[in-house]
Amino acid sequence: MGRTLANKKEIVTELKDTLSESTLALVIDYQGLTVAEISDLRRKLRPSGAVCKVTKNTFMGIAIQEQEKWQPLSELLQGSNAFLLVKEDFSSAIKAYQDFQKATKDKTKLRGGVMDGKLLKEADVKVLGDLPSKEQLMAQIAGAINGVATKLAVGINEVPSSLGRALQAVADKDKEGAAE
Repeated sequence: MGRTLANKKEIVTELKDTLSESTLALVIDYQGLTVAEISDLRRKLRPSGAVCKVTKNTFMGIAIQEQEKWQPLSELLQGSNAFLLVKEDFSSAIKAYQDFQKATKDKTKLRGGVMDGKLLKEADVKVLGDLPSKEQLMAQIAGAINGVATKLAVGINEVPSSLGRALQAVADKDKEGAAE
């Protein structure tokens, strides 16, 4: 049973919408995966905000036509592809995919990806996956800010006591001068 024209347009529109919100697109060869395994991959990706779209290359080809930053994807559109479309937290999404790949004993193969209009090879994607996640970066920034705030608070607390000691020293000196 073939898809209707309206149904095909709906698929392409949904792909365009998801791509417009994405910062990274990964293309994986999913041949050999079961429906249950694809569902598992989708579940693993969910916390990172990434989605897994299994669609025909022709639909993805149409979806990227008007979006220049996704043009390099056309080089990866052959074979049985699933598309991992990542909104922001690409590090967590890549790690989730890598964990899935290990768990399924490398049934999938990463063909490549596209980010900021650039074609990424497997090694490039690995480097992105090694970057700290958004949460890790936030924690590092919060830690740094907290450290600065603590030092600042200690410094500010020291001012009155230092000032007090300085005034006391002046007062003591004045008393000594008056006593002589």
